[in-house]
Amino acid sequence: MPARRPAAPAPVPALAPAVPAPAPRERRVVLIGYDGAALLDIACPVEAFDAANVLGADPPYRVELASLGGRPVRCASGFTLAAHLALEDVTGRVDTLLVAGGHGHDEAAAIGPLLRQLRRLAPACRRVSSVCTGATVLAAAGLLDGRRATTHWAWAADLARNYPAVRVDPAPLYIRDGSVYTAAGVTSAIDLALAFVEEDHGADLARSVARGLVTYLQRPGNQAQVSLFLAAPPPEHPLVRRLAAHIAGNPAADLAPAALAAIAGVSTRHLTRLFAAQLGTTPARYVRSVRTETAGHWLTSTGLPLSAVARRSGFGSTETLRQAFVEYYGIAPSAYRRLHRAGSRTSPETVAPA
Repeated sequence: MPARRPAAPAPVPALAPAVPAPAPRERRVVLIGYDGAALLDIACPVEAFDAANVLGADPPYRVELASLGGRPVRCASGFTLAAHLALEDVTGRVDTLLVAGGHGHDEAAAIGPLLRQLRRLAPACRRVSSVCTGATVLAAAGLLDGRRATTHWAWAADLARNYPAVRVDPAPLYIRDGSVYTAAGVTSAIDLALAFVEEDHGADLARSVARGLVTYLQRPGNQAQVSLFLAAPPPEHPLVRRLAAHIAGNPAADLAPAALAAIAGVSTRHLTRLFAAQLGTTPARYVRSVRTETAGHWLTSTGLPLSAVARRSGFGSTETLRQAFVEYYGIAPSAYRRLHRAGSRTSPETVAPA
């Protein structure tokens, strides 16, 4: 699909003000909607900011939905939302500008007046952000050029192909690059909003908001968008499907490529070709991912010490486990356990020694 960015756009000014502004009486959040936007991309951050206000955010958030001409936003789900104001009428300092995603993102990215308004507003914003495929609209406005950004995993390849100046990373839940934030698909808008609340008001309020929303207390931005076990259906090739099941069921076994090839009765080279074709990765990387997610399960569902978690999930030592976790989740195993079990009053599970 050809790039939709208008030819020779005007230069985009720096996004961060040179001089810090005085403490605001309220934090103004302008959410940008358009026809075909996803309702959840708008509702998730709105509810998170509203919960923060109810729980005492000081200064509080003032959230406004803006659209071109102030027209109603017809969401992809069929619901219509009334805009608070016209995008053209937004003036003054905006704390956070947030562009929603949705099935209408390609059409929105081709609307010249919308892109011009984004370029006009960006320099007056402390933060510029997008949810899901809203990154396409930011990219079309030139606001992601030279930056690392994410989007919904299903549209990441399109974003990278159509906007080569953007360094697209499809894995994380959200990414901050300077004053520009991009979040992955749909409910990651809550993760992004919680990150904003923590940045603005501290971790205690962010945790209280998360508890009120009955969601994760905090998922690190580097956490993978989609679990390895949910990302795709089982491999079509029966041999690879059998090996994937063996790996998942026996993470502590010898799963070196040579051992897997022996189980499958093929050469290591042929095994590597099969994994590349069926799973898009090498046998070693696939095994490492399975072991890391297995370790994550043990960390959050049991009270096993890290050494036992490392043995049961197939890592030779706690240091190897730590390295894998930092690479995969962007966080150490002990911090991951605290993060995902915070607030739990359940006593640790007693498990027989590994």
